[in-house]
Amino acid sequence: MDFYHYFTIGWKTVVLYLVILVIFRLMGKREIGELSVLDLVIFIMIGELAAVAIENHKEPIAHTIEPMVILLGIQVMFALISLKVPKFRQIIDGTPSIIIRKGKIDEKAMKKQRYNFDDLLMQLRQKDINNITDVEYAILETSGELSVIKKDNKKKQQKTYTLPFIVDGEISQENLANRNVSEIWLRRELRKRGYKDLNQISFCSFQDGEFFIDLKDE
Repeated sequence: MDFYHYFTIGWKTVVLYLVILVIFRLMGKREIGELSVLDLVIFIMIGELAAVAIENHKEPIAHTIEPMVILLGIQVMFALISLKVPKFRQIIDGTPSIIIRKGKIDEKAMKKQRYNFDDLLMQLRQKDINNITDVEYAILETSGELSVIKKDNKKKQQKTYTLPFIVDGEISQENLANRNVSEIWLRRELRKRGYKDLNQISFCSFQDGEFFIDLKDE
């Protein structure tokens, strides 16, 4: 290989590194464990494009940067749609699954997520929980991380976790069912507190007997 070949590989590597760095910054700050399926697919595709471009030094670098920019556009567009359309966000990112509910393991939820007992015990150990009987709730997040709420043996009341009833003006019927309440009850309680237009509510949850309500920014 001649000097020109090495020089081409070198400057392409530097340029593509900078381009990928800018793209990832524009995609937003998320930890590796919090990446959605969409993020992961785009990361892999961008990495493959860069690797092929460096190996094929005769191909113009613009032919590689163009599809990278297109992928960035797709990711940004989908992210904006996800902010406005909760159902689209559920399709792209999925929804959390309750693996342990009030100390009882939900085998159906585990089977649905293809999540086995070895996975459960491993993630519990990573959170310094050696006895599964100490767990009140275990929630498998969309990132694959297991969130755990321990039992409180010192108090008689059971701990609960934040479960949104309304997100971006949309009522979650599934979460209402998890709390054994109805939409009629929710609307009545909100009207008592002066909230008649649900479209103005950005986030609403009910936990430990209290509502948390946040209105959309004007």
